[in-house]
Amino acid sequence: MWYAHQPSRRARQIIGDGAALLWVAGWAVVAVAAHRVLGAATRPRVGLPGPLHGVARAGDRIVSAAPEGAGPVRLLVLLAALAVFVVPVALLCALWLPRRIRWVRRAAAARDLANSEDGRELLALRALLRPLDEVGRTAEALPETTPGSLAEGWREGDPATLDALAEAELIRLGLRTA
Repeated sequence: MWYAHQPSRRARQIIGDGAALLWVAGWAVVAVAAHRVLGAATRPRVGLPGPLHGVARAGDRIVSAAPEGAGPVRLLVLLAALAVFVVPVALLCALWLPRRIRWVRRAAAARDLANSEDGRELLALRALLRPLDEVGRTAEALPETTPGSLAEGWREGDPATLDALAEAELIRLGLRTA
């Protein structure tokens, strides 16, 4: 499960994933452009007219055939272009990717819990352990229910209360629509 069922959360996730892909693609384009610009800047310029132009081109071929002279410069150009790509993509991976993976893992675990009786009880307990204002909103959504009656229903194992609390937790996670 990669995306939430709630349309607003799913839209935010898709936009975030798309932005991440655009970020990586954008920095790849910038890195390739930087490699080309830096590579062109390190090549010798030929500005001599007429017969000396042929001599200069022959000299360029000799210089480019020498591996020790051009090797370190080409390596530095490549490393600079890689740094242009790796640094922003690593920043993205450090900030965005862990949150995204954490949501996917939580959603998968909640989905698995929702499919078993004991799991529904755990989801219901988790809903009761939310901040009091959230528990109050859950109680308000159910007819003739208070936060205390939700806790009492959970303790007694009331199926309707357990289902309502588990459903509230799944809604909070974005796995159900309200």
